Amino acid sequence: MNIIGRESEQSELLRLRNSGEPEFVMVYGRRRVGKTFLIRQTLEKDFCFSMTGLANQKREAQLLNFQRTMSHFSKRLAQVTPKDWFEAFEQLRSLIEMSKMKRKVVFLDELPWMDTPKSNLVSALEHFWNDWASTRDDIMLIVCGSAASWLVKNIEANKGGLHNRLTAKIRLLPFTLHETHLFLRRKGIRWDIAKEAQCYMTMGGIPYYLNLLDKTKGLAENIDRLFCAENAMLADEFQHLYASLFTHSDEYVEMVKALSRKKLGLSRNEILEQTKRLDGGSLTRRLNDLCVCGFVNKYFAHGRGEFMYQLVDFYSLFYFQFLQPQQKKKQLVWRELMLSPTYTSWCGLAFERLCFAHILQIKRALGIEGVNTQTYALHKDNAQIDLVIERSDKVVNLCEIKFTDKPYVLTKREAELLSNRLNVLNSSFKTRRTVEIVLITNQKATRNAHYNGLINKNITLDDLVET
Repeated sequence: MNIIGRESEQSELLRLRNSGEPEFVMVYGRRRVGKTFLIRQTLEKDFCFSMTGLANQKREAQLLNFQRTMSHFSKRLAQVTPKDWFEAFEQLRSLIEMSKMKRKVVFLDELPWMDTPKSNLVSALEHFWNDWASTRDDIMLIVCGSAASWLVKNIEANKGGLHNRLTAKIRLLPFTLHETHLFLRRKGIRWDIAKEAQCYMTMGGIPYYLNLLDKTKGLAENIDRLFCAENAMLADEFQHLYASLFTHSDEYVEMVKALSRKKLGLSRNEILEQTKRLDGGSLTRRLNDLCVCGFVNKYFAHGRGEFMYQLVDFYSLFYFQFLQPQQKKKQLVWRELMLSPTYTSWCGLAFERLCFAHILQIKRALGIEGVNTQTYALHKDNAQIDLVIERSDKVVNLCEIKFTDKPYVLTKREAELLSNRLNVLNSSFKTRRTVEIVLITNQKATRNAHYNGLINKNITLDDLVET
């Protein structure tokens, strides 16, 4: 199966494979985002050795897994189970020395799971790379895992022998709307753009979730089948998602739940107030973990003068909005929930998240893809601006984001509010800027006198599903 999207990531992997130098590569990203699939589809024919760590297993089980995996590459070397990771990497060294492959790619998947208490895995890996592998120009070592915070701490930011040893790192992000569109078409699902966007707002661009969709059913039926029905395939996904990534996952879930209640997120102190079990140091570490894994976005709040943490994982937002509150019911029906006021407010919030996840596509629609920008939300003097794009060419785009079930009409009252936001934004700059108002809607807005007097451009879902 050909890969959907991922052109730059594939190109980088192939460049590293062909570099003719020793390469130590870290690939990381949110669980279910397709890291293993990308690596295997791109480089599997070059694998000299590959193995996947075991979840929630002790060192003995991990080493036995190594020995059984080794048996697929060399029966002779696999006759003895290594007593520790140093011995395991010595076996790996022997395997590589025996190999006649021109480029020897070693793929260690879910490496964080292999690092059990007192395992000395990182020390053994450090010795393997520094003492031998880094001296050979035919080795490409790839380490991968969903526990991105572990990889960053123990590999990228290692303060010991692996300090500055990485030669490349690749962060795999969820699909964009365009890639989601291509993926659904590949599966034979031919929904309109509105349905594709609602699907994205529910589960994000996560290939694993998208692959479970049934092409013979509509979106509402698929959501019921995957998340809401009794014995649904993804009924327990939320618990597994965080538990598989974090030790003391209940503390992370508590933080994420607090963040889910606030559209713009919370400051560090506000999170500390709402999560009484955590002290300042523990909170900072866990927030960093959530940011590295892609669940939370840290941004500077103009108008408040402090950093904020915002939950940006679409599935987690969907879970807290709909799935968790309904857990006592035997069976949910998404089509009924879609008629509720809660659904309407959720659509507005989720569509804003969708727009922030597609800043590049918004810039393309504005014709400023090559212009350096800063993007942020502004809350000042009782004026809330959904998205500000501050450009290096001294132009500022004030973006108003609206999700409606019919073409949006700018009323007199909303035009007055928008004019006030324009004045507040102008007053926030020390030097004069040209401010242009951009309306971002899920479907094309209706032009009227208020629109013509204020709006410079209307960007729609068609623009976000870029070609």
